[in-house]
Amino acid sequence: MQAAPTQVQLFESFLAVYADAGGPLNNAELYRRVASKAGIADDALNERVPIGEAKQKHSPVKRTLRWVQQNMRRVGMLERLPERGNWQLTAKAKAALTKATPGITLLGFSTTLGAALWTESNEALWALDEPISCCLTSPPYPIRKGRAYGTYSEQQYIDFICAALEPVVAKLAPGGSIALNITNDSFIEGLPVRSMYRERLVIAMHERFGLYKCDELIWHNPSKPPGPIQWASLSRVQLGQSYEPILWFCKDPKALFSNNQRVLQPHTEKHQALIARGGEQREAVNCDGAYRIKKGSYGKPTAGRIPRNVLEISHTCKDQRAYKKTARALGLPVHGAPMPLKLAQFLVEFLTAPGHLVVDRFGGSQTTAKACELTGRRWITLESALEYVRGGAERFRDCPGFEMG
Repeated sequence: MQAAPTQVQLFESFLAVYADAGGPLNNAELYRRVASKAGIADDALNERVPIGEAKQKHSPVKRTLRWVQQNMRRVGMLERLPERGNWQLTAKAKAALTKATPGITLLGFSTTLGAALWTESNEALWALDEPISCCLTSPPYPIRKGRAYGTYSEQQYIDFICAALEPVVAKLAPGGSIALNITNDSFIEGLPVRSMYRERLVIAMHERFGLYKCDELIWHNPSKPPGPIQWASLSRVQLGQSYEPILWFCKDPKALFSNNQRVLQPHTEKHQALIARGGEQREAVNCDGAYRIKKGSYGKPTAGRIPRNVLEISHTCKDQRAYKKTARALGLPVHGAPMPLKLAQFLVEFLTAPGHLVVDRFGGSQTTAKACELTGRRWITLESALEYVRGGAERFRDCPGFEMG
């Protein structure tokens, strides 16, 4: 027996049918086309069964389709025409991402380890009955020129981020961390000087939530496109930028779950040779006594070297390319600023242990969730754009327990 289509799939089917039609449709034709697109047989569509106390016969499938139709109307995606029973997509729906209905949370997809929620609400996080071990997320950037996911002024951005993270902080385990990947490409309008929103955000996280700043990790992207164009390439007064900061906060510095032994890197050939010959063969004092080298130093074999807090990882990502290719094949818009999987996996492994719960408040293309799947962490993501949830779901089809919501 074929499984009934999910709520998310029905939303997609409505959008696809209107896109194919290119104009308004009456209810009868709309329901027929949506049912066909969603894989619902004609017999199931037209089957009528007794419903309610009066036991009047109705079609359960058509009642479900009307429910989806009315929800699309409520969020401004559909509009009724003067001709009875005729509907069409609004200009907003044709041009924008499909945003979640305020106050409503729907399951986009799930695996054995986690769940991706289509929502703009924090209710799901407030309802958690277990602590969050880590929140790894990349919020919308505070840019003046709007992208599909929004535009924020400096203060609006700080207030927006703090409001979004309020339940995360409340549910954060004592040893838990919050890691925010934010942009470094934010300038005061018309001037070659950077906004100080980053510094203000750090202060706000401390003053509003009592969080400590553990570090500001540098994500150095060697393949980052040239920029800032206006100040580096045109007026030549700035250097080209090649990094983004990752702000790392914690609630209790004495209880941190982070452990650099989980992310050790291979020793260099030079250091391996040093270990092989028994360590340093000299005695030295450097930097006015700050550093002392003794004979035999660095000669003990270790599992690897501790990573530095400058992470050199290209944004070019095989997994992201596959996601974008699949999403476009489904006719979906792709996320414009995805985090490379390698970066997310490093941070998840460093900040949490297997089995810990990781949350991504701005799930996007679901990269944090994919990193959790690969490393045995449990996860929950929240994302307000249906297209990003649906496209990201394709990255999990081979994961244990995968189901569309």
